[in-house]
Parts: sequence; C-alpha cells; structure tokens
Amino acid sequence: MAIFVNENTKVLYQGLTGSQGKFYGLRNRDYGTQVVAGVNPKKAGTDVDGIPVYASVAEAKEATGATVSCVFIPAPGVQSAVLEAAEAGMELVVVITEGVPAQDEAYFFNKVRRDFPGTRILGPNCPGIISPGKANIGITAGEIAKPGGPVGIVSRSGTLTYQALYELKLQDIGVTTCVGIGGDPVPGTSFIDCLDAFEADPETKAVMLIGEIGGSAEEEAAAFIKEKMTKPVSAYIAGVTAPPGKKMGHAGAIVSGGKGTAAAKMEALRDAGVKVGNNPTEAGELMVEIVRGLGL
Repeated sequence: MAIFVNENTKVLYQGLTGSQGKFYGLRNRDYGTQVVAGVNPKKAGTDVDGIPVYASVAEAKEATGATVSCVFIPAPGVQSAVLEAAEAGMELVVVITEGVPAQDEAYFFNKVRRDFPGTRILGPNCPGIISPGKANIGITAGEIAKPGGPVGIVSRSGTLTYQALYELKLQDIGVTTCVGIGGDPVPGTSFIDCLDAFEADPETKAVMLIGEIGGSAEEEAAAFIKEKMTKPVSAYIAGVTAPPGKKMGHAGAIVSGGKGTAAAKMEALRDAGVKVGNNPTEAGELMVEIVRGLGL
C-alpha cells in the first residue's frame, strides 16, 4: 500500500500549459502517473502532448474522474487555484509553488479545513509526493526512488528528501510513500498527518523524518511519536549551525527567541525514542540499521 496516492490516482494539473507545469506534468506522466487533464480557462479545448485542457477544475473532474490536483500556478494566483480545486471536490491539492504569501496560506488553509474538510492540501513550497512505482506528483525525480517499502518518508526539505530516497535506494531499501510537506510557516499537511497515515499503513514498517530549524512542528511530531507510534523512526534536523535570526531558505526555517533550534528538536525526538542522525547520511544509515533489525 501507500499513503495519499497510488497507481489508481488520477491527477490534473493547474498550470499544465506553463513551462514548468508542462515539464513536470509530462515527466510525471512518463513515470506512470495517471495525468489526465490540465486546467487553463484561456486554453480550454487544446491539449498538451495529448493531455486535454479544460476551462475549470470542476469541468476537468467531471470529464476525467480526477481526484488530485497539482498546482503550478504563479504565487499570486495560488489562493484562487487552491480554492477552486477544493470547491470542485479534489481530495488532494499538491501546491508546488514557492513564494506564496503567508496570509494567503493561512486564509486558504483555514477556509478549506472549515468548508471543504474532504480536501487535503500538501504544501505550498514543497516537492510533492511520490509513491514509488505507483504515482509521482510534483518535482521529485522518480529514478532515485526504489519502489515497494518498507520505509515511509516525510520531510520539510526538498533537497534532503531526494538524498534520503537515493541513499535508501543504494542500500536496496524501498519506499512506500515519500511526502514533502514543504517549509512554509503554514503547511497544509503536517508531520503528524503523515506519521498517523504511515502508522496505519500495513506496508510501511519504519518512518524517516527530515525536519529543519524554526517553528515547533518537530517537537509536536516527537510528542505524537512518543504517544502514538509503534513503528521505529529515524530523523535528521537541518540547520544545526544556523545563526539565530537568519532565515535559512524556507520562510519557516528561522530560530527566533531561542526557540526552534536544531538542538531542541533533536533532544525532543531522542526523548521520544527516535534514532537521530547528525547529518543526512547518518540518518540514512540509522534507517538501514532499523530495517535490517526488523529482518526486512
């Protein structure tokens, strides 16, 4: 099994007719993902390499049965794109776009949670989600991931996500699903959402968590792991050497008022029984030990 997306998932792209949307939409299709539609009201009735383009998400859903949207809309249009997808009944909206204003994120996240509880938002500012061998939605290179499990990955960092996938593949360890939740201050899907889903997934036997400085998401995840998780977890926190007050790439990656430090997050995770690596490679090695210890 996998979490959130699988080989039966049908995906539409809001922004398929743009250069980035087209590039990744076709890469995702070539990977094997069911990319069934694009949405652009100005180009309705055309197609992108055989993928039909519709005027609205609702029209595309009705014609194709799509349940997931991937958003490659420039930042100013993301709020309306997400709300259109939610109103159309999309089950998952994957927002790749970076630079979305935090007030927009807070608005559409809370509106969707209140008015469209059947819709999950992933991102913004995330690499997307891949269930290796089944579906790849976003910008992750599918070639670096080995299908089949037994490891699930959830990460705030895109680049470190890719490294984790590749290092596990080198050790002949597969992944059920890898979720990039993004590093913005208001993520649509949290560590806990993913940990809960992995805990319930029978094919996921262990979980790798990749966090970074700023906020309290990792501490909250540690509390959840301690109270609710039965499956072993390894982790890495990026930003160990980051100076206080300096934003490190992501809008949410900043140490402020002595809170959100890598040391505090690592301590919380270790206290929850998580095996924490001091660098990404070590975290991968710890996961290899976990998998071998499970006899898998």
